[in-house]
Amino acid sequence: MLRNLLTSTVGALGRPFVWVPLAFLFAAGIGLAWGSWKNLCVECPSIAQIHTWEPQQTSKIFGHQGELIGELGIERRTPVAIDDLPPYVPQAFIAIEDRRFHDHRGFDPMGVARAAVVRGPLRPVFQFVLRRPFRESGGSTITQQLARNMFETIGFEQRVERKLKELQVAIELERAYTKEQILEAYMNQINLGPGWWGIQTASRNYFGKAATELNPAEAALLAAIANLPGHYSPFRSPDNALQRRNLVLDRMGREGFLARQEVEEWQAHPLPTERARAAEGTAPYFQEWVRQLVQARFGSQVYTGGLQIYTTLDVRMQGAAEAAMERGFERIEGRPGFNHPQYEEFIDETGQIEGLNTPYLQGLFVALDPQNGAVRAMMGGRNFNHSRFNRATQARRQPGSAFKTFVFASAIESGIPASHIVVDAPVIMDDGSGEEWRPQNFGGEFHGPMTLREAYRRSVNMIAIRLGQDEVGMETVAQTARRMGLRTEIPRVPSTAIGAPDVIPIQMAEAYSTFANMGTKVRPSPIVRVESADGEVLWEPEPERTPVMDSLSARVIVHLMEDVVSFGTAHTGVRIVGGLPREIPAAGKTGTTNNSTDVWFVGSTPTLQAAVWFGFDRPQRIHPNATGGGDAAPVWGEFMRRVYVGDEEANGGGEGAILPTPEPWSLEGLATHEVDDRTGLLASRWCPPEQRYMEVFIPGTEPTDLCDRAGPGWPRR
Repeated sequence: MLRNLLTSTVGALGRPFVWVPLAFLFAAGIGLAWGSWKNLCVECPSIAQIHTWEPQQTSKIFGHQGELIGELGIERRTPVAIDDLPPYVPQAFIAIEDRRFHDHRGFDPMGVARAAVVRGPLRPVFQFVLRRPFRESGGSTITQQLARNMFETIGFEQRVERKLKELQVAIELERAYTKEQILEAYMNQINLGPGWWGIQTASRNYFGKAATELNPAEAALLAAIANLPGHYSPFRSPDNALQRRNLVLDRMGREGFLARQEVEEWQAHPLPTERARAAEGTAPYFQEWVRQLVQARFGSQVYTGGLQIYTTLDVRMQGAAEAAMERGFERIEGRPGFNHPQYEEFIDETGQIEGLNTPYLQGLFVALDPQNGAVRAMMGGRNFNHSRFNRATQARRQPGSAFKTFVFASAIESGIPASHIVVDAPVIMDDGSGEEWRPQNFGGEFHGPMTLREAYRRSVNMIAIRLGQDEVGMETVAQTARRMGLRTEIPRVPSTAIGAPDVIPIQMAEAYSTFANMGTKVRPSPIVRVESADGEVLWEPEPERTPVMDSLSARVIVHLMEDVVSFGTAHTGVRIVGGLPREIPAAGKTGTTNNSTDVWFVGSTPTLQAAVWFGFDRPQRIHPNATGGGDAAPVWGEFMRRVYVGDEEANGGGEGAILPTPEPWSLEGLATHEVDDRTGLLASRWCPPEQRYMEVFIPGTEPTDLCDRAGPGWPRR
């Protein structure tokens, strides 16, 4: 009966009215399937896109000595060439992810069948028949995994449509690239940790080394992590990571990539227990400043284009600055009368503190090369995680007595010598609003006639006010400060002479560079050059140097600032507490505002300049006796000591100097005369010897008359 049925069926199919429609339907089915296949991935990349595709790369920020200090990007990724890697690195990924990688053309039917069995409902049956458990394995080849990582349009959903899209792109990839190119792209593309894309970035973070330096155990761990980075993280799940890594090593042995003895040796290799420490993350305020500048010029390319950003930051100087500032914070918070929240109460806070209102003591530090403006160190605040507001580049604070330098510079430039006498006595002035202003000296005392040198050294308010208001004019003072780099508003009122206007700290550093450079202002800059990922120089800013002051006038001001460090308000802080040896030439000026809300020290050596500030985001008294000399100057002194002498505490046995001891500033071009400190006139036998001192003059400004204390108006002895 069955034979008769088959015979009749075959006979029917041989008739045209039967087989022609069937053939049509078959052809239509094939056409429909082919059309569906071709139209399945209309949003998938074309072969042209695949050829031109480039992975997103982070931009790298490098320090002055070429150290990597940070990365900028959406996905942290640094490509590495497969030819530069030890052979066992790619072999580890092949062994665990796609052992027939070199045999297929983007699709592995055996792998798909194995995955279907391993993950399907009949798994227990096959395990019972074969009497052994299945090894876990997916059906996607390395090429398919690369396809879905390369193009977001494919997606990661567990759907048949997505797998077909992935397959289509994988086939195109195999046509477009060699196996080595595909494997290299895969290893540079995959995610291997929290924001760590590619084996180079992952290797730095897990092991603190380049991918070219990986050993077989480390390569196997990265290959293990690739499956599920969170589940196989050695930091979060060390047992899972160890089991998976050893499985990879075992597979490498089975595939002949490692000898069995090597497998056993590397399986005993320890796992990393914490993220490798590197220079990355150094100077976050500096890095953010760099990011803003580069983004303003290159836009979104800074996050995806793999720019190489070479900066001026000296990592060792940054460490010296941070260490000195930390001591400064501890010193101030331990002062009697410091009645504010301690930083330790907030140190465990991980998020941003809302607004510009951190409740604890803040500070800033910026150091630069006065010759070219290269910023060598920067702290814009105490904790970047709490507040990203950069107090060095964005804050507006009163400079207090640190502003007096511009008053005295205006006087020296106008031909008034440092031996000029001004009387320190009470004054009553209009504060600019019609109200009476009765300024006071620090300590409330008045000292009578004194030279500008002594007034500057002792930071006498009355002398600065009289000098600015009565002798050179506040318009001249404001123009001097503006010319030297202050770009904030400078009111032409008497209180400006003692630091009432708000200034931006880095602009103070810029203005003081005029003196360190003997009259040439230099704009602080953090960038040496920016290169493309291929090494092409895209931007190489030149130092902005502008002559703004006569060199001899600038040298006289530096000589006055040397006195501040040698005998004046900064002596104890810089030389005693800070420990800067006397053979290191140093000059600077302290600054303290009313009610001790801001304390400053801004100064330089012949080869380095730095500014220090402490205060609260919402101005309030730091402590009852807070001063620039007592609180800011010691930090400056300690920093300079670490730079020029070294850190005797580092590494247990000390770390050497960063810069050589500089030669003192030259007095060439200036005249030197002995003068009387009560009259400002040339010393003579008619004036007390103990009141004589050596003064420097711009030629033509020195006094010509001899001191005569025995004349009219002076008491005879």
